[in-house]
Amino acid sequence: MALLTIRDLQTGYDSHTVTPKLNFTVEEGDYLCIVGENGSGKTTLMKTLLSLIEPLGGQILYGGGLQKNQIGYLPQQTMIQKDFPASVREIVLSGCRGRCGLRPFYSKQEKKLAEANMRRMGLEGFSRRCYRELSGGQQQRVLLARALCATQKVLLLDEPVSGLDPKVTEEMYELIAELNREGITIIMISHDIPAAVRYAGHILHIGESVFFGTTEEYKNSEAGRYFLREVEK
Repeated sequence: MALLTIRDLQTGYDSHTVTPKLNFTVEEGDYLCIVGENGSGKTTLMKTLLSLIEPLGGQILYGGGLQKNQIGYLPQQTMIQKDFPASVREIVLSGCRGRCGLRPFYSKQEKKLAEANMRRMGLEGFSRRCYRELSGGQQQRVLLARALCATQKVLLLDEPVSGLDPKVTEEMYELIAELNREGITIIMISHDIPAAVRYAGHILHIGESVFFGTTEEYKNSEAGRYFLREVEK
């Protein structure tokens, strides 16, 4: 069942088009990696899928009962965000804001959800720790727990391993893969082409040319062969 169907979607800012017309679908349980050259519009596309930016053309259709506020999002971190002076519990709980509506407090159910997602991310005992005191990998786990409070269906991840060392990077990839095996649909922006073809089932390549298809099809495509060859040099 398609959770997202993208038809002739054009993205950009202030009538300036960043991406060409895009057509692709995301099925329930998919693991889609969005790859391509720097400046090709990957983050702009993700923000458009999140309704943070209005599309310049085309359609985004939601299916399978998915609502706009049921998508978890892990953005790229800035230095200011990494130094955020809040507790782990406060940050994870903030992922429930979409569930609160006009209610100015968190329910017992939402607090239990936050606790469950902290355990899920291996953050037991970190509840009262200050976020800015954590390592980069721990911070990403906190933000992933926060995103999981917003969804049981779809996670959008923008370069989730950026700035992490190789060991923590591999742990994060395995953690995301495990979430996918548990049934959560993953849409992830990545500059790591080898990891993308190792973990993802589908690839959307944005650039001078656009490709959408299975990972195997991508590896045999002109764009896939070129980028994989460049990585090996």
